[in-house]
Amino acid sequence: MRGIWLDNAISPRPRLRTDLPVPTPAPGEALVRVRLAGVCATDLALCSGCYPYQGILGHEMVGEIVTAPEDPARKGERVVGEINVGCGRCRQCRAGRANHCERRRVLGIRGHDGAFADYLTLPLANLHRVPDGVADAAAVFCEPLAAALRVIELVPLRLDARALVVGAGRLGQLIARVLRLEAVDLAVVARRATQRRALAAAGIDWLDEADVSAGDWDLVVEATGAIEGFELARRAVRPGGTICMKSTYAAPLALDAASLVVDEVRLVGSRCGPFSPALRLLARGLVDPLPLIDDCVSLSDGVAALDRAAQPGALKLLIAGGD
Repeated sequence: MRGIWLDNAISPRPRLRTDLPVPTPAPGEALVRVRLAGVCATDLALCSGCYPYQGILGHEMVGEIVTAPEDPARKGERVVGEINVGCGRCRQCRAGRANHCERRRVLGIRGHDGAFADYLTLPLANLHRVPDGVADAAAVFCEPLAAALRVIELVPLRLDARALVVGAGRLGQLIARVLRLEAVDLAVVARRATQRRALAAAGIDWLDEADVSAGDWDLVVEATGAIEGFELARRAVRPGGTICMKSTYAAPLALDAASLVVDEVRLVGSRCGPFSPALRLLARGLVDPLPLIDDCVSLSDGVAALDRAAQPGALKLLIAGGD
């Protein structure tokens, strides 16, 4: 089969391979034919060498179950997949925290081949059926939309809260759309014209960095992936407020810990989120991610799609299987 392969110990440049074996499902797993996959900032970060990786890239996907030996009735089901694969035996898994499994594998990120391919495997428990009314182009956003929902799962908000999202890229746009549903006083720091247009079209206010009021925001979500983004978030949050960190930084982050203590600022790390609520939002039309799609290209052109996604202001590039 085909797949976009990265070995960042040798080269930061991914390549299309056509000689890969179709994976065989392990016990409890299904073989999934990938219909669409989305390019994420994490894919680009792996290409830059932020974390050692050898394998097929990609973790945002919608596909169709080809075979499920332990549950053949699910054959043909259209699905999205949670990306963390736990061992089921460690302390974290036994406590119901498989996302933090001590030996976890992560689709297209850590020890498990990903979605920029014709086929992939995942545990049946990771696969969620896509409602009939949700198009593939919307369903492929389920994983990042779930990550956006994790913010309000971790940080419950009052209706009079002021919330600021720092960063209006692919994830920041979805976080803003989720926070808008909470009826909070919301604004997003956006640098690029494309980002600002997407926010304005969704009825979301955007700000220039220079216009962000200091010490004035109950919740600041940092989603830039840059240290400067955290610095802006720290300036913006009020005493007693919360910074929710959605970025994994390539370089160490310096903190003025004393000021965090004095101002009683909470730092909350946030990673993956709940798929079922994300699918409900898509099914009910409460979040429409389709305007965020810049283009959809074939798997054969997937490496070029990664290049395009790395351009400033780019939003979502999709890679379609089955040329």
